[in-house]
Amino acid sequence: MTEIKGEIQIHRGLNNVYFDRSEACFIDGRIGKLLYRGYSIHDLAKYSTFEETSYLLLFGDLPTKEALVTFINDLKMARTLPPPVIKIIRGIHHAHPMEVLRTAVSALAAFDPDVADNTREATQRKSIRLIAQVPSIIAAHHRIRNDLDPVAPDTSLNHAANFLLMLHGESPSADAASLVDTDFILHAEHGSNASSFTARVVAGTQANLHAALTAAIGALSGSSHGGAAENVMRMAQEIGEPERAEEYVKMLRSQRKAIMGFGHRVYRTEDPRARHIRAGVKRLSEQMGQPHWYNVLEAVSEAMKPYARHGINVNVDFYAGVIYYLLGIPEDVFVPIFAIGRIPGWAAQVLEQYENNILIRPRTQYSGKKDLTYVPIDQR
Repeated sequence: MTEIKGEIQIHRGLNNVYFDRSEACFIDGRIGKLLYRGYSIHDLAKYSTFEETSYLLLFGDLPTKEALVTFINDLKMARTLPPPVIKIIRGIHHAHPMEVLRTAVSALAAFDPDVADNTREATQRKSIRLIAQVPSIIAAHHRIRNDLDPVAPDTSLNHAANFLLMLHGESPSADAASLVDTDFILHAEHGSNASSFTARVVAGTQANLHAALTAAIGALSGSSHGGAAENVMRMAQEIGEPERAEEYVKMLRSQRKAIMGFGHRVYRTEDPRARHIRAGVKRLSEQMGQPHWYNVLEAVSEAMKPYARHGINVNVDFYAGVIYYLLGIPEDVFVPIFAIGRIPGWAAQVLEQYENNILIRPRTQYSGKKDLTYVPIDQR
């Protein structure tokens, strides 16, 4: 909402304020359209891989076969964490996974040979390393806090399958790996959201990529940004049975409370990413003989249909939490998984910021007292 104070227009939350141009992501929230560098999210989710989508975001075009092979090999060779970073993770293993991730990404700056080089080529190299290393951080922390040794990365596996291997200590099924791969694609980029804007603000000061992404992780850790998938799963457990969904929705709506996984700051129709997660959850839940939670969410979705005309529709995180739950992933790792997918998008935003950099420095209108008389402390 815009507040007008005299001649100053205040756009709280910078809502609908365009601060720059971007070629990374196009969103039309009225019709539910999402493009990465011109390519439909539906085509990418159906035909691409996370590695190929990451290349697209970092380099601006889909790769040739040869370029993709090289890119994938570069990712695989960068997965191993420096021993001092593993030591840091052990030292703070009691902390929340997002706190550990933020700290470890910051620490990785000390071991990156290109850390102080903000040229496009160096930033792309750093981006590749961070895309590869973030899953290793999350998996290593998960195992260390459970008194297990980290699992070494497997260069025979793709990005998603390797993450699940490092997390659980056993190779995932092809279907599980494929579903997580699609999840990563769907979360890879989404315009100037809170964490991406944070990354650009930091990059605008000429800080390095590690600093920008450390700040982005901090922004993502907030419950108003990255916590939806975790909250949806808690809601599903609270509802318990599909038959209770309608009553539950009516109760929360009567209390003017939000239904987790519905509504989006951008979309006025269904989030275009949601359909791909929905189909995957249905398939996975049936394969695992656990259709219950999918049925609960479908019942919630049905109960929410009357509110669709008000722009309250299902978003991508509504189904994501069930995927992670079915795969045996703890709730506090849901948001870190979001970060795994978003690294290439954050990096693409930072690359654009460096390309035509300007210090991002908005203003606030002062609304406090003025011209007060200072009173010495012995007279107060």
